[in-house]
Amino acid sequence: MAITNLDPAPGVAAMQSFGIHAEAFGSNQTVIDKVLPEMMHLIDPYWYQFPPLNPLWHALLGFTISVLAFISITGNGMVVYIFSTTKSLKTPSNLLVVNLAFSDFLMMAMMAPPMVVNSYNETWVFGPTACQFYACFGSLFGCVSIWTMTAIAFDRYNVIVKGIAAKPMTINSALLRILGVWLFSLAWTLAPIFGWSRYVPEGNMTACGTDYLSKDWFSRSYIILYAIACYFLPLFLIVYSYWFIVQAVAAHERAMREQAKKMNVASLRSSEQANTSAECKLAKVALMTISLWFMAWTPYLVINFAGIFETSPISPLSTIWGSVFAKANAVYNPIVYGISHPKYRAALYQRFPALACQPSPAEETGSVASAATACTEEKPSA
Repeated sequence: MAITNLDPAPGVAAMQSFGIHAEAFGSNQTVIDKVLPEMMHLIDPYWYQFPPLNPLWHALLGFTISVLAFISITGNGMVVYIFSTTKSLKTPSNLLVVNLAFSDFLMMAMMAPPMVVNSYNETWVFGPTACQFYACFGSLFGCVSIWTMTAIAFDRYNVIVKGIAAKPMTINSALLRILGVWLFSLAWTLAPIFGWSRYVPEGNMTACGTDYLSKDWFSRSYIILYAIACYFLPLFLIVYSYWFIVQAVAAHERAMREQAKKMNVASLRSSEQANTSAECKLAKVALMTISLWFMAWTPYLVINFAGIFETSPISPLSTIWGSVFAKANAVYNPIVYGISHPKYRAALYQRFPALACQPSPAEETGSVASAATACTEEKPSA
C-alpha cells in the first residue's frame, strides 16, 4: 500500500517550526500530547522535544506526594493543635511556630491532592485558571515558610545574643510580624498573575510553577528578584542570626567554665552527666535548620536559574522532582521546630501517647544557655 500523505503530525510540525527534533524513541509522541487544548498557550516550545514520561514515574510521583502529604498534614496539624490548646505554650514566640506549621499544613493540604490526580491522568486536568492559582499558592506558602523561619531565627537572636537588653516580643508584635510575612509574600506571588512573568505548567505537565523558559528580560527579572527576596536574603539572615547565636552561647559556656575553676568545682551546670556541651547542641540544631532549608529549595532555584540563563538542559523529570524537594520542606519543619521543643513533646505525650517521644529527665535539665537556646518561646512577654 503506497504512502500518499507525507505531512508531519502537528507535534512534529511544531517542533520543526522551532528548530527542535523529535526524540520520542522512534515515535512522534511528546510530553505535551495529553495536554488540554485550552492549556496549549501556556506551553513553551522547549518541551516539544521530550518524549512522554514512563507511566511508572507518574505513579511514583503520585505515591511520593501522597506519603509526604500524610506526614505533613498530620505533623503540622498536631503542632497547630497542641500549641494552640496548651496554655503553657501560648507565648508570643510560639505564634511564629504555629504560623510556620499552618503555612506548611496549607501547602500540602491544597497542593498534594491536585498533583496526585494529575499524576494519575499524566497531565494537568484542571485548566489554565487552576494552574495559575496552584502555582501562586505554592509560591505563597513557600515564601511564608521561609520568612517565618527567618522571624524565628531573629527571635532567638534577640533573646540569646542581646539577653536582658532585648525588648521582649509581645503577642501584638508577633501578630504584626506574621501579618507582614504574609503581605510581603502575597505581593511577590501575585505579581505573575498581574503580568510580571507568568505561571505555566512544569516539565511533565502535572504541576505548575514560574515561567523560567521565557526569553524576555521582563520575565527573567521576576525570577531573579524573587530569588533574592525569597531565597538569598532570608538565607543570609538565618545564617547571620545563628552565627552570632552560636558565638554567644559558646562565650557563655566559656564564662561558666572559668567561673567553675575559680570556685574550684567541676562545673556550674546541673546536667554535667550530659555528654554534649550546649554550644555543640546549638551548632547541630542551627546546622540542621540551615541544611534542610538549603537542600529543600536549592534544587528548584537551580532549575529556575538554569532556565533563564540557559546554562544546562532541563528535563521534565528534573523539574518535577525539584518541586517535590521544595514541598518536602513542609514535612520536616514540624520535627525541627515542634518536636525539638521539650514542652511540646510533653504535651504530645500526654494527649497522644502512641505518637510522642517522651522526654527523658536529662532533657528536662540543663544550663541556662541551653534552655534558652532550645526553647526561646518561654521568654516572658512584656
